[in-house]
Amino acid sequence: MSQRLEMLERVIAAGSDDPFHWYARAMEYRSLGRFEEALAAYAAVAERFTAYVPTYLMAGQLAAEVGQTDSARQWLNRGIRAATDAGDAHAQSELRAALAALEGTADA
Repeated sequence: MSQRLEMLERVIAAGSDDPFHWYARAMEYRSLGRFEEALAAYAAVAERFTAYVPTYLMAGQLAAEVGQTDSARQWLNRGIRAATDAGDAHAQSELRAALAALEGTADA
């Protein structure tokens, strides 16, 4: 386990209510190539902090990378809704572009 991951796990276990700590943990799992754990960590962020928009793009991209096209589509659609609710047009645009790219590469 990386030192960064250990630190994030400690902070979260201590009761952190900062969505970035939870998101950073998912990103660290991803950077370590621990993709299933990363997806589970993104799910924890989305469950606890539904309005934390960056989660949805990263989770959608990772799900697509590991061949989970349906899951990727669900993540990106949830992200579009969260970005719309937040009034974040930039994130909404990024999520829509990722979804369009996914749809363009999805198996028929």
